[in-house]
Amino acid sequence: MFGSFRRRILTVGTAVATVLAGSLLATGTAAPAHAAVPDTIPLQITNNSGRGEPVYVYNLGTELSTGRQGWADASGTFHPWPAGGNPPTPAPDASIAGPAAGQSTTIRIPKFSGRIYFSYGEKLVFKLATGGLVQPAVQNPSDPNRNILFNWSEYTLNDSGLWLNSTQVDMFSAPYSVGVKRGDGSTATTGRLKPGGYNAVFNTLRGQSGGWGNLIHTRSDGTVLRALSPLYGVETGALPASVMDDYVNRVWDKYAGSTLTVTPFGDRPDVKYYGRVSGGVMNFTDGSGAVVTSFQKPDASSIFGCHKLLDAPNDQVRGPISRTLCAGFHRSTLLSNPNQPDSGSGGFYQDAVTNHYARAVHAQMADGKAYAFAFDDVGNHESLVHDGNPQQASVTLDPFD
Repeated sequence: MFGSFRRRILTVGTAVATVLAGSLLATGTAAPAHAAVPDTIPLQITNNSGRGEPVYVYNLGTELSTGRQGWADASGTFHPWPAGGNPPTPAPDASIAGPAAGQSTTIRIPKFSGRIYFSYGEKLVFKLATGGLVQPAVQNPSDPNRNILFNWSEYTLNDSGLWLNSTQVDMFSAPYSVGVKRGDGSTATTGRLKPGGYNAVFNTLRGQSGGWGNLIHTRSDGTVLRALSPLYGVETGALPASVMDDYVNRVWDKYAGSTLTVTPFGDRPDVKYYGRVSGGVMNFTDGSGAVVTSFQKPDASSIFGCHKLLDAPNDQVRGPISRTLCAGFHRSTLLSNPNQPDSGSGGFYQDAVTNHYARAVHAQMADGKAYAFAFDDVGNHESLVHDGNPQQASVTLDPFD
């Protein structure tokens, strides 16, 4: 059953690179020019978790100047991965000692597109395949990291600045928040849960009928480790493959007789596409009436992964339309609003058939923002901080309630 699991390879096309490209795509603008960004900037890691286990930190990614994959040590020095193998071979120990409870540690991060991993109690196991780094895939019961409590943040630091986000695209686990000290001295933070929010997310999933509680992984000692994303829930059978069918069918029925209008670029309101279902296919036309792209009726995997039948290439037509459709399915707003995307979040997750995982995560965020699915940045509902002249970044390991 688990032979089809995707082994996640860290390349230039990681989620954080998508975040950067997607954010620029959503606004239709290029990154502005700024004062020169230094080769490394400080990242302060603060341990407010209240836990007593040792913390291990990793900075893994792709060096933007060369495209090489590797890791950075605490000083920000880049180390390329050695060649991998088939089967994958053990990677060098890239761990950095993290701060004890109540303490902070400052490391430096280079111009990377990558991830800051952190784990409690045990070091993570990384291996190298012939194509690059094999990341943890805890949806697979045989993954060596499955019983380790860990999480990660994603970032891109380049000549245009820093993009740093918290993410729940793959799983909701050890709580943390991110921040940036801007060039003007102000600070922006995001990703922090409300008081009691960590347990509330798990309790919401446990209380939701339809198998949503099956997303939760608990270690044999009783430690709640994570809730998997619904994409992995469908792939592993924890959620039924039909979990979104009723809503999709209602959307297809509605737009067989009416028009779905998509305005994908916030700064280009004149660019609109018009969707109608004909012969079981949703066709989108431009202002001249020409068909620009078409979508088959998506299944739950396509929706939860924003891929397959809702693939979103990095172009100016299909990608932006697909992103908007995907967000509308996750948030169950396609029936309530024929003009997408929604500008506000008040009507999100109101249908009985929705992404209850994303609903639970967003409801417990102090600022309401999260990356609960790949294109949660549609409409700017993502947990992202950015500055073109970053003075310092931060990752704070937050309390487990």
